Amino acid sequence: MSKVKKYFGTDGIRGRVGEYPVTPDFFLKLGWATGRVFSKTPGSTVLIGKDTRISGYMFESALEAGLTSAGVDIKLLGPMPTPGVAHLTSTFQAQAGIVISASHNSYEDNGIKFFSAQGAKLSDDIEFAIEDALDSELQTVSSDKIGKASRITDASGRYIEFCKGTIQSGIRFNGLKIVLDCANGATYHIAPGVFEELGAEVIVIANTPDGLNINKECGSTQPQQLVNKVLECQADLGIAFDGDGDRLQMVDNKGEVLDGDELLYIIAMHKLGANPNDQGVVGTLMSNLGLEIALNDMKIPFRRTPVGDRYVMQELKTRQWYLGGESSGHVICLDKTTTGDGIISALQVLAAMQEMGKNLYDLKSTMEKFPQTMINVRLENPKALNGNKAIQSAVADAESTLGKEGRVLLRPSGTEPMVRVMVEGSDEALVRKLATELSQVVSRELA
Repeated sequence: MSKVKKYFGTDGIRGRVGEYPVTPDFFLKLGWATGRVFSKTPGSTVLIGKDTRISGYMFESALEAGLTSAGVDIKLLGPMPTPGVAHLTSTFQAQAGIVISASHNSYEDNGIKFFSAQGAKLSDDIEFAIEDALDSELQTVSSDKIGKASRITDASGRYIEFCKGTIQSGIRFNGLKIVLDCANGATYHIAPGVFEELGAEVIVIANTPDGLNINKECGSTQPQQLVNKVLECQADLGIAFDGDGDRLQMVDNKGEVLDGDELLYIIAMHKLGANPNDQGVVGTLMSNLGLEIALNDMKIPFRRTPVGDRYVMQELKTRQWYLGGESSGHVICLDKTTTGDGIISALQVLAAMQEMGKNLYDLKSTMEKFPQTMINVRLENPKALNGNKAIQSAVADAESTLGKEGRVLLRPSGTEPMVRVMVEGSDEALVRKLATELSQVVSRELA
């Protein structure tokens, strides 16, 4: 496996600050290695954006030093949502874009994501080239070839205008009262402007980042504060983003949380419900069975991939579809942008509300979401799951009990030493019972 892929996984380098490889010296070397690859193109420029966690200042400086020492010019965006960096990389015709972020993690973590000149994931060839450079000794170019750094001062305004342009001209949100939860992250100075300029009355929470409070008891992973504010203000809906702005959850006027499956369903119903036109929707193994059934009822094809936005994106491109996403709220609208984007996905949901004349609660109620229970079983060797006959037998028994009205999934985590035991079905009590029994079998067999 490529060292770059090993570090990056499917969603960039991520780890606790101060622990390898997330250290300033690694970022310095990575910046230099990246610069060495892209400096082969004359006049190369790389964009750098970040979220609001305090270590971003340190890593931004390290990357800046590494890239310029390799002879590459850089443009600094400051705090910017991950999808905003992807868009601006293409807009400014840069050779690459870099985001310093650990997404929905707490402030102690940080990481890095790369985008190509087209605003998509880096190609394997470029990743391997960076890997080769990482194995080389760092050597600064001559003084006359050192890169320059400058700051793009209107980056937020450019991205706001781009987001607004993803909905049909003439659609306005006048009369809508919206609560935005910016997770004290990268959307804090972007999202309010987007929705206010489209006519909505906007109430904002978790929009005062201090470097330490990103994702803390707020945002898409902890939306209770948003639920409370929507009910308190009698708002029409609420929108919660994660720390780097590529995921979202929404809250309807009754205070009920909508996850990525329900939001993907609403967008698909609006865009494809009347005329799929050879288009379908891509989800993952974790996507709710209710989503699949609801799409099938509308004759909209649905395909599942392994968990991870990289796999969803690959399947969309293979099938030449444009809608996909995950339960976590990472929704991809390739007809609008090149990567998952929380703000743009929210705009598509609001456009569906306006054009279909229904509120968020009514739209989501046309999809019957199946009860789903997930239990994480911590294990030293999660991969030992494969081939265990007792576990296979228990899974078969659970599937037989559920019949066609449910699913069972046992999946080793890609980032932690655990197995995720998921059971889904129409009977919530039975789902909980089977999930508990299966997790006990897994724990007993693999302890």
